[in-house]
Amino acid sequence: MKESPPLLLPLLRSQTHGELLAWLFLHPEAEYSTTDLARLVGTSQSTVSREATVLADAGLVSERRHGRLRLLRAAGNTSIARPLTDLLAITYGPLPVLTKSLRDLNGVEQAYIHGSWAARYQGEPGAVPRDVDVLVIGDADDDELYAVARKARTTLGREVDIQQVTSRQWEDSPDDDPFLTTVRSRPLIRLALREVPGQ
Repeated sequence: MKESPPLLLPLLRSQTHGELLAWLFLHPEAEYSTTDLARLVGTSQSTVSREATVLADAGLVSERRHGRLRLLRAAGNTSIARPLTDLLAITYGPLPVLTKSLRDLNGVEQAYIHGSWAARYQGEPGAVPRDVDVLVIGDADDDELYAVARKARTTLGREVDIQQVTSRQWEDSPDDDPFLTTVRSRPLIRLALREVPGQ
């Protein structure tokens, strides 16, 4: 069954295509195996390999072999690299950028993107999201979370709002907490903070 064009960037032919490009172009210093990328975007290695072949044939990614590993990185020396990176940052950027920024921050137990960006990512129609809403569960330092939000805002070209609740508040949130009730009732994208290899 053919996958519909993604709502975040309908110019691309699939959500997987957008996610792969975002991981590669928003971390141009990193090199990923097809196994790493499959885990990051939640798809099969064969799907990543097919997409990687298309991207390599188009000159958008470079690849090399290390034994049986096929290693990929963004081709940053092309005329399309900068505008493509900018476009990916404001569409697919929140997942790779926030995952990398929050994964090593002390006190972050879980993190979710919610709000309009999460809704578009999950296929709900609507306008291009103006901001990215993030919920952190844990007891991270507020100043460090603010610094993450500020840096992500620069990279993503839009406001990033990070709110934090404790794990107890998240697990035991009563129905009379309007914020958490709303967050739980709408699309949530969990960041894979402990599952990011190769960086």
